[in-house]
This record gives sequence, C-alpha cells and structure tokens, in this order.
Amino acid sequence: MNLMLLIAVASAESWNPTGAEWQDFQKRAGTSRDRIYARLVELCDGAGHRLAGSPGQRRAEEISAGWLKADGVKVSLDPVQVPVWIRGEASLVLVSPRQESLALLALGGSVATPEAGVEAPVVIIRDFAELGPHVKGKIVLYNHPMVEGVPSIEHYGPAVAYRGGGASKAAAHGAVAVLVRSVTTRSLYTPHTGGLSYDQALPKLPAAAITVEDADRLSRLAARGEVRVRLRMTPTTAPDAPAVNVIGELTGATRPDEIIVVGGHLDSWDVGQGAHDDGAGVVESVEALRLIAARGRPARTIRVVLFANEENGLRGGKAYFAAHGKERHVAAVESDLGGGSPLGWGVTASAAQMAWIEPLLVGSGMRLHDKGGGADISPLTEDGVLAIGLRPDDSHYFDVHHTWADTVDKVDPVALAESTGALAALLWQMANAPDAPPKAPPRHD
Repeated sequence: MNLMLLIAVASAESWNPTGAEWQDFQKRAGTSRDRIYARLVELCDGAGHRLAGSPGQRRAEEISAGWLKADGVKVSLDPVQVPVWIRGEASLVLVSPRQESLALLALGGSVATPEAGVEAPVVIIRDFAELGPHVKGKIVLYNHPMVEGVPSIEHYGPAVAYRGGGASKAAAHGAVAVLVRSVTTRSLYTPHTGGLSYDQALPKLPAAAITVEDADRLSRLAARGEVRVRLRMTPTTAPDAPAVNVIGELTGATRPDEIIVVGGHLDSWDVGQGAHDDGAGVVESVEALRLIAARGRPARTIRVVLFANEENGLRGGKAYFAAHGKERHVAAVESDLGGGSPLGWGVTASAAQMAWIEPLLVGSGMRLHDKGGGADISPLTEDGVLAIGLRPDDSHYFDVHHTWADTVDKVDPVALAESTGALAALLWQMANAPDAPPKAPPRHD
C-alpha cells in the first residue's frame, strides 16, 4: 500500500469495526448450517444442470425466486435473452499407432464436425508461439498444463487462454480441429469443459477438451511418431431463449438509493450439477441476505442478483448493467470460486474506495488480494464501482470445475456456512458504514 493510502486509512476515525460483527454472523450462519446446505441440495437435485436456455435454467429460476419470496424480501425478475447451445454427441478415437476410444467433452459454443467426423494427424502445441504453417490440415492438441499452487485461481488464466482462444489461433494457420488439455492440476481421467470464443474473421474449428492423462500420453506418442485421431461432434446452436436475472432486495432504511450488490451466476455447464460453480455462490448470497434481514434493516439497500448466462455469454451481467447501471452502486460483491472456507477478498478499488473498504475488512482476519470481483459484476467494475470477490479455499475447486463431478456431495456444509457468514458480515458493514466514496473513473483493466 502506498503512503497516501496508509494516511487515508489511518484517518478513517468515524468507522472502526472490530471482529465482533464477523463473529456474530459466523455464529448465525453456523446455526443455519443445515438450512444453507439444504438449499444447495434443493438447487442441485431439483434443477440439475442449468445451462442457459435449458429446462434446468428455468427450474433454477423458480427455485431461487421461491427462496427469496419465502425470506420476505422484494423479488423481481429482469428479462434476459440468452444463447442456446446444445452439446449433442461426441467421440474421439485414436486411430494410430493403435485404435482406442478417448474421453472428451466438447467446448461450449463449438461448431460441429462434418457428419463423418474429422480424421487427421495430431500436432502437439505447448505454447501459442509454436503455431505455424506445419499445423495446416492437422488437429492441434494444446498441451499446456495449469500450474499447481494456492490460490489456484491465480494460475487459471494462463491455462484457460488455450481453451478460450486456441481454436481461432489454430484456424489462422490452417488447422482442421482443436483438442485442449483440461484446465486442472489433478485428474482421475476426467475431461473439463468450458467456453471458447471464436474470432469471427476466421474459420470456426470444432474444439473439445480431453483429459490430462490423454494429453500427456498423446504427447509422448507423438514424440515417437505420427499420432492420428478421428473426432466427431454434433453440437448445435438454437435461437436465443428467454431467461431472467433473479433479484432479491432488502431496501435500506436511511440510504435506500445507495446499493450494495451481491450475487453469483445461476447458470452452470450442462455436466454435473454446478454445485461449486456456482450453486455455492448463489446460496451464499441468498442466505447472507436472509441472515441480515433477520438481524435488522441496514441503512443502505442490499440487492442479491442471481445472474443468467455467465458461463457462455455473460448476458445476465450485461443486462443488469444496462437496466441498473445508472443507479448509485456503492459496491458490488461476487462469489464464484466454489463453496470452500473463506480465506480472503479480492478487491478492485481506487485509493479512496480502498481507504473506505479496508477498515471494514480488517475484522474478518482474511487476506486482501489486489484485483478482484467477478465476471458478472465486471460491467460495474469497469464503470468504476468498488468490486470485491470472495476468495474461498480453492485448493480442490479445479478438481471438479466444469466436469460431471461438480455435484453437491463435493461441497462441505461447514465451509459453505462459514463463507455465508463472512459474506453477510461484509455486506452488513458496508451497508451501515459512513459516507462511501464515489465511483472511480471508468476502468478497462
């Protein structure tokens, strides 16, 4: 922290919160542990996967809106048009040096192969700099591992770049399809899906994720001679479908026009149950608001937003900003890193915003990380709103992220309750703290 910021923090004499608030909400959340976990079970078992435009998405909207109504807060359903991508069938066969079926998951948004599939030699690429004319007519396999380390999220970006942009980068050099090493540090022969983003000026290549084990094995085989595979996928894209951002609001008693937003994304990929990603964040946000309402009415308005379509379009976050961006948002908080125990906060703030928020976070005993927020609140962040992302223990989050294994049994009820309590304490203190600084100038970082 620079000297000016230290001076600003030291001068914040009018607000000196202690750990008592955090302890109180941890106790309240602990008492509600079974209820909090039961709601996660209801969402996961009752809705199933919740990909945008699916029946599960609509079931999740009904379930979560029902919670908020039962909790006695004001509920609104903001309409959003979302993309509809349907996975279809997929197969990957090692043709040479021997025949063998391999596990895979199509990447979200991928185009289909021709009906008979695509068969071609495999070229191993470990870094985008290795692409060149030699990949023309070949299937590119990006074998770029995710580095181990905690927090895991800090190592996610360099690896996920190959999933997100690898297809178009390979298309620019004439490749015919793309395979991507799953973005995880540990694997029990499990492929991890996720979205890709096509460059509209280039051919769209079919793209799929394969397991860590097969990425390494194909790389070893390719080092000894030609490896040939046959990929067949039948995904389709349908017209946009209606969805909603589910919104619950506890109106402030004395500063109702000043808004604290908290939320996560209601959608998930079409594998597993989206328990960690992001059922946990959804339930934490709803339950934090319930705990606050049970304690009393805060000065500022607290608004829970369960965003539509984070996974393959970010339509919900964009729609929320279009509808509500001109309102006075003091802060925006997102929980989208699983249901682990709370360890820290990622904060994106101006010096004035940091001077206001840092004293409120001291009592949590949790580490502050520079830069934070989340994808859904990113339009608000870019507009200069103070952004905070809950940083739970993510040491095992990417083990199940975007897989069939992201199911409710992977979430620890105690950890889920602890993160709910931390979130509630933060929201309560922000909603009742003295005058907040204005938005920062628009950011684009």
